[in-house]
Amino acid sequence: MKSSSDDEHDEENGKLLEKSKERGSRNGRVVKVHNQALLSGLAYCLSSCGMILVNKIVLSTYDFNAGISLMVYQNLISVIIVSVLSLLGLISTEPLSWRLIRVWFPVNVIFVGMLITSMFSLKYINVAMVTVLKNVTNVITAVGEMYLFKKQHEGRVWAALFLMIISAITGGITDLSFNATGYMWQTLNCFLTASYSLTLRRVMDTAKQYTKSGNLNEFSMVLLNNTLSLPLGIFLILVFSEVDYLLSTPLLRLPSFWLVMTFSGILGLAISFTSMWFLHQTGATTYSLVGSLNKIPLSIAGIFLFKVPTSLENSASILFGLLAGVLFARAKIRERSQS
Repeated sequence: MKSSSDDEHDEENGKLLEKSKERGSRNGRVVKVHNQALLSGLAYCLSSCGMILVNKIVLSTYDFNAGISLMVYQNLISVIIVSVLSLLGLISTEPLSWRLIRVWFPVNVIFVGMLITSMFSLKYINVAMVTVLKNVTNVITAVGEMYLFKKQHEGRVWAALFLMIISAITGGITDLSFNATGYMWQTLNCFLTASYSLTLRRVMDTAKQYTKSGNLNEFSMVLLNNTLSLPLGIFLILVFSEVDYLLSTPLLRLPSFWLVMTFSGILGLAISFTSMWFLHQTGATTYSLVGSLNKIPLSIAGIFLFKVPTSLENSASILFGLLAGVLFARAKIRERSQS
């Protein structure tokens, strides 16, 4: 399962999947079908938007107070589906080894923290504000790249990041449904998401050395992350005493609730599949831009579906933040094309 996507994460996935696309083209495996680009783009947008909205329904509409358990259930679904598809030969995944697990474990700890904090923040904050606040992740990541990788960014990138910070601050000030707990979880989520992106770059090359093929594709990462998250998630369920809640809540006796939870897990995995499909049909540039533009209808849908109280000032801040995200994506694409 993936967490809700941000621009920096979209760019990282774009680079990874673009390489996969190039390898597939050289081996003659990419088949062009009429309207595949439009269809794959629509599938990617629907799955990424649907994941956040369905999670919001589970956590807020149903008022489910066991976010860690939800994460574990979603990740279990991902492990089962990916394992079955791998056994059927429909996708290729790397076999797990103890050496690979030891190398990947620190990344997985951050991955689990990223998913859990995302669940907790989404419970208390409306979808539109979560989307805008996630832009702060890009700021943290850019600063981290400067200090860890000595990477210099163009002025346009910093200008877009500055606009993101302004939109996040003004959005919080004008948020009529402001919740301090939710903002705390979202701030922590931004730091963990940035840490995941930065740590992934350091660990990826080392992890490839312990795989059979010398590579680690998207599906192998999904299987590795979600498999390792299960024992850690179960441990956290016990630590945070979610077992008592699970035994007492009437929600687990509702078939409709199980259906929605299962659907959210399938959507989480669908993001991995549709993002790879979309990139194979288009390219990293289109992928990054669509990922950024996709947040606009998501925010609008979140406001109307969940009847979020808003004001003209807050709506303007949200729109300002979303447009800053688009500018950031364009600036990063330009920066990448010149490097």
